[in-house]
Amino acid sequence: MAEILGIDVGGTGIKGAIVDTEKGVFITDKIKYGTPQPSTPESVMVVINQMIEDFNWKGKPFGCGFPAIIKNNTCFSAANIDDGWLMKDLQTFFFEHTDSQVTFVNDADAAAVAEMRFGKGLGRNGTVILVTLGTGIGSGIFLNGQLFPNSEFGHLLYKKSVFEHYASNGARKKKELSYKDWAKELNTFLNHVDLLISPDLIILGGGVSKYFDTKFGKYLEVATEVVPAAMGNDAGIIGAAMTCQEALAS
Repeated sequence: MAEILGIDVGGTGIKGAIVDTEKGVFITDKIKYGTPQPSTPESVMVVINQMIEDFNWKGKPFGCGFPAIIKNNTCFSAANIDDGWLMKDLQTFFFEHTDSQVTFVNDADAAAVAEMRFGKGLGRNGTVILVTLGTGIGSGIFLNGQLFPNSEFGHLLYKKSVFEHYASNGARKKKELSYKDWAKELNTFLNHVDLLISPDLIILGGGVSKYFDTKFGKYLEVATEVVPAAMGNDAGIIGAAMTCQEALAS
């Protein structure tokens, strides 16, 4: 059994658990802390180190899903986290503060990795997109089993801004929308994505996905099959741990 700590840094919460990466399950309880506001690098590292202490993981490698475009361990965007992270070398910064080797992956890509291995994407070929509905909108695309990293479909232009300001779960809460009214915006977003890449399957992730069958799925009208994620809000943690394990094995 490969045991790896996975940490999922989000706009409103930082979650972690030790994962059995061969089975895609937690082997500890999940721990969650609120993301500091403002979410500066220094303030976020206080929470990360607390989590490392909680899991007795000091100095051990771990995986981190991060809400940004990640290329060569550098943060190239900061839509849902403090601007102080922009262009920061994450691997160097984390090592200086944790003494750990850390593997980084975009948070939505991490969730997609887990969902493709153990969830609704298992065995599916063609183009599969996971859309995470949280503080913003993340997207992870797989083509014939291979990840196409750092897609940011939530930042497609829409109305006066971008789609995630209207169709994310964060927007639903902020605007106090009913699920029916929110689903109209989400439906517009999903149909736009469907037009752009003609996927074979759309998976909806994030914590709100557990309400797909009871509160909003019935309002969606998309030509492509749309299903709720099997792993919900835990996928990002599991995918981050999996990405770390793969990096260690390479």
